[in-house]
Amino acid sequence: MVSVKLGMLAVPPLWSAFWRFLLGSLVIIAWALANRIPILPQKDEGRALLLLGVLFTVQIGVMNLGFAGTSGAMGSILIATNPLFAALFSHFYVPEDSLRPVRSLGLFIAFGGIVVLFLPGSEQNLASEMNGNMLVILSASLLGGRLVYSSRILQRINPTRVNLWQMLLSLPIFALGGVIWEQVAWEKLTWIPLAGLAYQGFVVAGLGFMLLSVLLRSYNPSVVTGFNFLAPVIGVLLSGALLGDPLTWKLWAGLGAVGVGLILIAKK
Repeated sequence: MVSVKLGMLAVPPLWSAFWRFLLGSLVIIAWALANRIPILPQKDEGRALLLLGVLFTVQIGVMNLGFAGTSGAMGSILIATNPLFAALFSHFYVPEDSLRPVRSLGLFIAFGGIVVLFLPGSEQNLASEMNGNMLVILSASLLGGRLVYSSRILQRINPTRVNLWQMLLSLPIFALGGVIWEQVAWEKLTWIPLAGLAYQGFVVAGLGFMLLSVLLRSYNPSVVTGFNFLAPVIGVLLSGALLGDPLTWKLWAGLGAVGVGLILIAKK
């Protein structure tokens, strides 16, 4: 989340997504070639990959637009609520992953943490950030649904093709949107936003997505995504250190509640 904010110092949301997944695609293609994994969709895979690509494009586009309108610390916490939505969706679509009382309590506590973040206060201009916050929450819900859907199709489609094609299908959409609506601030394109884009592409979209897919192929989605409670902790700390975001009591209270809730969701 912090690398997205750093990249947006010069590169707006849709162009940021385009470069992120272009770099990520190159990593995955290199992985596929090195391991002799077929890249082209196999028989009866096209429809599932197309649906995943549409969901992926919408979710990432909404996320980047939301991040552009909120702080790095707030965005880190809100996007980390995706396991809550994954647990809800998984309850209905993955029979062996139903909600139990402890996990339901975790959902309740974590959602309470989100409510704390939106309590009125003078230390943050929440009104100006509300649209961005709402977009990030919408993206988190879409991400939860995408992870559950991915866990189902990963049972029959190689993770390399799943990751590659959801990225490739998004590239022309992000490029078209960038050409029509956005302008890169070339005068601000220093090593900092470039490093942010490189981290998003090579580390997150390349290495991170592949590792996540391998895990989703072997474990229930709510358990895998439950470990995302580490992301908002790191995101809030780095947002304070690298972006200068104020770390208010509401951020810490909301972060604590979300973390406790996600631990309960993932607890065996």
